Amino acid sequence: MNLTPARCLILACGNTLRGDDGVGPWLADWAEERFAANASVQVRSRQQWTPELAEEIAQAHSVLFIDCSIDSPAGSLRLLPVTPAAPREGLATHHLGAAELLALSKDLYSSLPAQARMLTIGAGSTEFGEIFSEPVRAALPEACRLIEETVQRLLA
Repeated sequence: MNLTPARCLILACGNTLRGDDGVGPWLADWAEERFAANASVQVRSRQQWTPELAEEIAQAHSVLFIDCSIDSPAGSLRLLPVTPAAPREGLATHHLGAAELLALSKDLYSSLPAQARMLTIGAGSTEFGEIFSEPVRAALPEACRLIEETVQRLLA
């Protein structure tokens, strides 16, 4: 793991064995290859986001979270700002959302990234399997373009 704070930290989440839920790790792999020569960009992919990520988030200048969304139409892309939010009641401490991770970073380290964005891709299927649904496959080029544009803006 690179110990130098990231200018832009990309945090992807998803389970590669649950169909479209694996789109976050797939995009993280793409981003890692795309930005390999840029030490200002660091990429982390996890099956779920955990409190241990709060320190890296607190040290980063900007963060781009990537995950699938079961609440959005299959293949739809949304890129939205993220602000800190307290954990929902009953939320397990081993899995947090982007807003909760930002709040944890602020609470534990008194620091937040200057900018935080969340890219979601609507999931068509999260059944067991390693194949993306057609709508998610069709959305991958646009998702990659959005990641590239967003990272360039976050680095500016």
